[in-house]
Amino acid sequence: MSIVITGNPGVGKHTITKKISEKLNFPIVDINIVAKELGLFEKNENTNDVDTKKLAKILGERKLNDTIVVGHLAPYVLEKNQVKIIIILRRNPYDLELVYKERNYLEIKIKENTGSEVLGIIMHDTIEKFEEKAFQIDVSKKNIQQVVEKVLEIISKKEGNEEVDWLNLVTKNNDLEKFFTH
Repeated sequence: MSIVITGNPGVGKHTITKKISEKLNFPIVDINIVAKELGLFEKNENTNDVDTKKLAKILGERKLNDTIVVGHLAPYVLEKNQVKIIIILRRNPYDLELVYKERNYLEIKIKENTGSEVLGIIMHDTIEKFEEKAFQIDVSKKNIQQVVEKVLEIISKKEGNEEVDWLNLVTKNNDLEKFFTH
């Protein structure tokens, strides 16, 4: 069974995964790299779509024991029996918006990804599928070392879930239009 790090683009998955891998001496399985190597990316206008059914089948056949799996697609391509623990990194959508602008994302992609974070789509889908194996961490006000320590604590104790509610924050700020098209 594997340790999995997931969350929306820009939350720090790869940075944290690399640090955890160094601490635990586990190899990294990057879902995006696997999909790319297998030719499962499909260009659609301004995005790359992945055939998640094919990817799930391929990952289902792989031995993922003592690995750290990273990727935002994890809840859609892994099964509960493959996962020891799955950690969802969450980040303030106002911070994410800046990250996406630095990455030159198109405005529609910025709204899609920040809107997903506000609504907690990946968090919801992960908790629904992986239940007691799923934990979330708000990385917004933590430095890399603090996030690494929190992840290691969750891995060792299987406790330490943090409650995150960006929808309440965005609603209080009267910013729904900022993150959602209508």
